[in-house]
Amino acid sequence: MKDNYIPLRVNRDFGQIISVYFDFFKQNIKNFTNVFISYNGIFMIGLLIASYLLVSGFIGLIAYETNGNSFSGSMGFEEGYYIYLALGGGLFFIIFILVAILNYSLSTSYMIKYVEKKSNEFNKKEVWAFAKSQLGNIVLFILLLIPIYLVFMIVAIMMAIIPILGMFAQYIVQFFVTAWIGVSFFDMLNKQKSAMEAFGEGWRLVTKNFWKSVGVNFILGLLLGLLLMITFMVPGIILGIYTFHVVENDVDFANSVVTTVIYTLGTCFFLIIAVYGQCLSQFINGILYYALHEKTYNEHTKATIEQIGSSN
Repeated sequence: MKDNYIPLRVNRDFGQIISVYFDFFKQNIKNFTNVFISYNGIFMIGLLIASYLLVSGFIGLIAYETNGNSFSGSMGFEEGYYIYLALGGGLFFIIFILVAILNYSLSTSYMIKYVEKKSNEFNKKEVWAFAKSQLGNIVLFILLLIPIYLVFMIVAIMMAIIPILGMFAQYIVQFFVTAWIGVSFFDMLNKQKSAMEAFGEGWRLVTKNFWKSVGVNFILGLLLGLLLMITFMVPGIILGIYTFHVVENDVDFANSVVTTVIYTLGTCFFLIIAVYGQCLSQFINGILYYALHEKTYNEHTKATIEQIGSSN
């Protein structure tokens, strides 16, 4: 596999970063998916439970509103469905935060190990061990994101007042913040810095390469979003056909176990893919980080020159 290794610590321009991302994606998708499944199993069960609660609440409310009390024997009170929705939404929010922390760490650690080993042939336990060793900094980093996002929300609201130009400015700031956070997180784990030092370094790297950072996150974010939409198409079509069958045949969906199971599995699949896409988005800023860091410090280039000099 070393012969197929894609060197990441290289100063690359905009187009090269995008090309390398997809090369890295194709080469490592299978191995990283194995890591993702191994350490997200318990969260997938939680997402399944959250999906069941959300589906039960939605189905119950729809049946209640459209059919009144025709299913009163088993439907219960309307408030009960709101409770299902609240519990499902709350559970999903908690899981989403925990999963975000875990998978941001796993995807970053995976890429660091890939560069360190110059191969993707390493044990998944090494990825987890490296992420776990940085747990304190990771938690502090996540806590610092709270005021950052609050400031961003205030700025976004202010920009929303400005017609047209405000919308474009809002997207630019959004992709800048995404790049800054992703690059900072990567620097923290890669250089084993404190969270504050990493935010400072990430700010310097991204602001010096503002349009490259924004552009890479915009283009790759858009392409990744399209890829995920294609993934959603098959289950989406299946759910659409089944929904048409339910409507056309007046199926008692409020009391149908099959309906609940199908919609629960469909919702769970969408949530898992959304979480998985979150991991793949961090790979974008990993490749961006290596390119910006090498452009700024030339560490890999200097080490290569020194190696050539010592061999002579």
